[in-house]
Amino acid sequence: MALKKKPVTGMKDMLPKEMEIRDYVIQLIKDTYKTYGFSSMETPCVEHIENLCSKQGGDNEKLIFKILKRGEKLKIDTAKEENDLVDGGLRYDLTVPLARYYANHSNELPAPFKALQIGNVWRADRPQKGRFRQFMQCDIDILGESGNLAEIELILATTAMLGKLNFKNFTVCINDRNILKAMAAYSGFKEEDYDEVFIILDKMDKIGAEGVAAELQEMGYTKENVDTYLKLFEEVAPNAEGIRYLKEKLGDYLADQTADGMEMIISSVEAAKECEFNIKFDPTLVRGQSYYTGTIFEVTMDDFGGSVAGGGRYDKMIGKFTGQDTPACGFSIGFERIVMLLLENGYEVPSKGSKKAYLLEKNMPKEGMLKVLALAKADREAGKQVLIVNMKKNKKFQKEQLMTEGYEEITDCYADSVDKL
Repeated sequence: MALKKKPVTGMKDMLPKEMEIRDYVIQLIKDTYKTYGFSSMETPCVEHIENLCSKQGGDNEKLIFKILKRGEKLKIDTAKEENDLVDGGLRYDLTVPLARYYANHSNELPAPFKALQIGNVWRADRPQKGRFRQFMQCDIDILGESGNLAEIELILATTAMLGKLNFKNFTVCINDRNILKAMAAYSGFKEEDYDEVFIILDKMDKIGAEGVAAELQEMGYTKENVDTYLKLFEEVAPNAEGIRYLKEKLGDYLADQTADGMEMIISSVEAAKECEFNIKFDPTLVRGQSYYTGTIFEVTMDDFGGSVAGGGRYDKMIGKFTGQDTPACGFSIGFERIVMLLLENGYEVPSKGSKKAYLLEKNMPKEGMLKVLALAKADREAGKQVLIVNMKKNKKFQKEQLMTEGYEEITDCYADSVDKL
C-alpha cells in the first residue's frame, strides 16, 4: 500500500509562515485576555460519548468523530447498536468539556471563574474555505456570574483583542433568546414550535422576508400570524431605541429585566470599548446551539462576509452535570478564520528583535565553530533571533531567501577570517 503525502481530508499541514502568525495570535490572545482577569485552563480532547451526545450541541452532535472501545471491551460480534462499540469521541467544541470541568472542580475554583481555553476541536463537517474538520478554538467564559457584567467583559475583551490585530469595520451583533421567544409568542406561535421558527428566521439573510414567510406558512401558521411576526422586525431599529420599542410593543411577553439588561450591555460596551467597532441590536440573530438561554452575540466583518466570533449565555448546561444550574456565558473566536484573513491581507508579525544569520563555510574547523556559537549566544542574550546554517554553493540565492524570511543581518563565516568577526 502506497503511503500518502497529503493530509487527511479536512485537515491541513501548517507551513512556517502560517505558524509564525498562529503562534503570535495565540500569545496575543492569552496576553490580552489575562489583562481582563481570565485564567488559562485545559480539558482533554477526548470526551465521554454520553456528554457529547447530551442534546446540548445542536447539529454538532451529528458531526462527532467517535472512538471505538479498546481491547477486551470492544466486542464487535455481540454488539447490537453503536453504543455497544463506542465510549468516547473527539470534542466538537470547548463548551461542553468546560461545563464538565467546572462541575468536577468547582470547589477548587474562584467564584466567579473566568476561564480561558485554547485547543483543537474536531467535526466531521464538509470542508470548505475557512472551515476544516480539525480547527483551533479560543474561548473565554465567565461561570458563576448571573449579571450583565459577564456579557460586557466578554465583548470588551474579545473586541480589544481584534483591535490589536488591526481589524476595523467589524460589528458586534447582539440579541437575547428571550426576546426571540417573546416576539414569537406575541405573534401567536406555539412554544413547541419555537426551535423550528428560529431555524427559519435564521435564514433571513439568505432567503429574505418572503422566503421566511413562505416557510412559516408551510408550518401551518396563518398569514396574520406571519405578517405580525415579520412586521416586528421591519419596525425595530438596530440600537437601544429598537429594544425600547419592543419592550413597549410586546408588553407582558417580554420581561423588563431582559430589555433593560440588553440596553445596559450596549451602552456600557459603547462607553468602555478600547477600539473602534459597531455594536448593534439584531433581533434576527439566532445562534444555532440549543444550549443558549439568554444573551447571544456574534462578530461580523465586512472583509469576510460572515461571523468570526460568537457566543452567549448558557445557564442550564452545568446543571446537567451537577443538578444545580450555574450562570455561564462565553465568547469564542473563530481562530482559523482570523488567521486566514491575516494571511490573505499579508499580515506581518511585529518584530520583537532583529533576525541575524551566520553562514558557515563548508568544513568549518572546531575553533571557528566555537567562535560562531559564542557570537550567536551573545546575540540571543541581546534579544536577537539567530540562525546558524551552512553556506550553500549559490550563496546569493541563499541570502535572498533569508532576507525574504526577515533576516536583516547576514554574516559570512570563513575559517581563515572567523577571528575577525
